[in-house]
Amino acid sequence: MPIALLVASHDEHFREMVRENLLNIANARIVGEYPEITPNLYIRVLQDLERHPEAALVIDLAGETETALRALERTKQAAPDLYVIASSYQADGESVIAAVRAGANDFLHQPIKRLEFREAMSRLERAPRRAAAGTSRLGKIYSFLGVKGGVGTTTLAVNFAAALSQRGQHTVLIDLDWVGNDVAMQLGAQPQNTLLEIADNLSRMDQALFEGLVTRDPLGMFVVSPADSFEHRGYFTEPMFREFSAFLVEKYEAIVIDAGRWISDDVVMGALQVSNLIFLVITQEFPAIRNAQRYLGYLMRMGFTQDQIKVVINQYSKRPEASRATLEQVQQTLNQPVFYGIPGSPAVLASINRARPFVADPKTAGDLERAFRGFVEKATGARAALAKAG
Repeated sequence: MPIALLVASHDEHFREMVRENLLNIANARIVGEYPEITPNLYIRVLQDLERHPEAALVIDLAGETETALRALERTKQAAPDLYVIASSYQADGESVIAAVRAGANDFLHQPIKRLEFREAMSRLERAPRRAAAGTSRLGKIYSFLGVKGGVGTTTLAVNFAAALSQRGQHTVLIDLDWVGNDVAMQLGAQPQNTLLEIADNLSRMDQALFEGLVTRDPLGMFVVSPADSFEHRGYFTEPMFREFSAFLVEKYEAIVIDAGRWISDDVVMGALQVSNLIFLVITQEFPAIRNAQRYLGYLMRMGFTQDQIKVVINQYSKRPEASRATLEQVQQTLNQPVFYGIPGSPAVLASINRARPFVADPKTAGDLERAFRGFVEKATGARAALAKAG
């Protein structure tokens, strides 16, 4: 069985030692790294276990030992079947017993020796284990990433969040497109606070404070926007987003992200890495398909899988045109199936001009609204659940 590890350590040298030792073991890889061990470590672990249920956790207890032990204990409570290897410079009986009581299945003495590491991996392979991921109570993160400007990324994200809110899900919509900053405009909102205020209050964030800071749409979803000023872009960082998302998935059922198109942005990449699904938004125009090839190649090199990335054609048309690729051409070029095609409609521009989602006006949106709800049902698993129930 292949070995998949999650590695938690404040020490880059420790994480590097694990990486180097894995090079000598066939079919072994790291699927998640956590450079900070905090009380909410278990949330990050649970998110990664949804994608890699077979993974084991290696946690470094050196440094802030008590904090790490508490993080280990909470992680094990959240995922009882997770196989955990604790590690520290202290390998006396008292230290090992403390790690075992917190939930560790094995212990590695530091500095890590190659033979001892290999033996620990052999014990991991032999250990009777069940997949650690079960039915997670954490919220789902859905990110919309456009391959170029004008493909409708913001419109899809806004209406996706609106549709979930209409279904009664507690939903948060986040705009990470600092250049476009169009989510608030499409909702007719004028946010008093932005991601800057979120960053300032992260250390004391709770649900009441969050909901007091952000804008609430009439449909019920909470809207978080970037600051208008470009010079403040660097103030909200990728580690801040990871901490923010860990808070959100504990409190809300769905987090929808307009990731814009800046795939090289650190915060956007951090958002994609914690997303349950990434909707790569394209059109049938050839420049969009070419960009989609580049985006998919980059995401695959960054460790994403085809299961995480869903290609969505916006303004989809079955009619053959010289300037548009057919569905078959798109799938053949991208070497990936198209997840859904959302038809074009004058209702989109009308809804943007009204500053309200088109799903809020089914009579005007017509076929578009029905097609879009089919997309939401497929994306969230609602359609499969209904079929199974029937």
